[in-house]
This record gives sequence, C-alpha cells and structure tokens, in this order.
Amino acid sequence: MIDKVAWIELADGRVLSTRSKGKDTYYLPGGKREPGESDVETLVREISEELSAQLDPATAVHLGTFEAQAHGQPPGVTVRMTCYTAQYSGTLAAASEIAEIVWLSATDTARIAPVDHLIFAHLQAAGLLHP
Repeated sequence: MIDKVAWIELADGRVLSTRSKGKDTYYLPGGKREPGESDVETLVREISEELSAQLDPATAVHLGTFEAQAHGQPPGVTVRMTCYTAQYSGTLAAASEIAEIVWLSATDTARIAPVDHLIFAHLQAAGLLHP
C-alpha cells in the first residue's frame, strides 16, 4: 500500500492537476508523508515544494479517502489517496519535480492515474467537477 495525501483545488468546474518531469500522466498535487507528519503537515510541505504556494492548514477539510491500483506499479500494489481541500496564498507555479500545472475536467480521465478516476467521479457526482 502506497499512502499519499492530495490537495483538491477546484475552479470553474475543473480540478488542479500536475505532471511530473518525464511523465505523461497527470496526478493530483500532494505526496507521501515524512516520518511523524500529519496529513495536513504533509500537504502543506508538498504543495510548497511542488507548486510554490502556501496552504492555510486551518482551512484544510477532508474530502475523502480513495484506494485503487497504483499507477505504474505491479498488479496488487494499491495507493490510498487521502484528499483535502484548503485555501492557499501565493501564485501557483511548477517547482521541484513538477513540469506542468493544468486544470482538468471530467472528460480528461484518459490522462490521469487510476485512483484519480475515483476522485474525479466523486467530484463529478457532487457537482464540483464539470464535463
């Protein structure tokens, strides 16, 4: 099991997504915990590193936890993605291993990881993600 935390940022019916250097699949921004970190501490650190923005931990709200086959891993290796919304300050900009920032809609599922399919379906069912 790969345990990750992701930030869900929505605007105009689209969700913020990122593509790492050398990859062709888009992932929700976030990452793995460092030892001793909480979900929110992980998210604040990862978003600062990846997107040069500062999340406000006081505004973090758990959106859901989703599990699926881990993209690019052998069959049976799963990823658990714990998702939060949170307000941010600063300007979103690709940093660290991030090559590109995009806003995706429900019709962009061919470009995303399997666990993100579940998250996109959840967001669309809630009326937050547009086709």
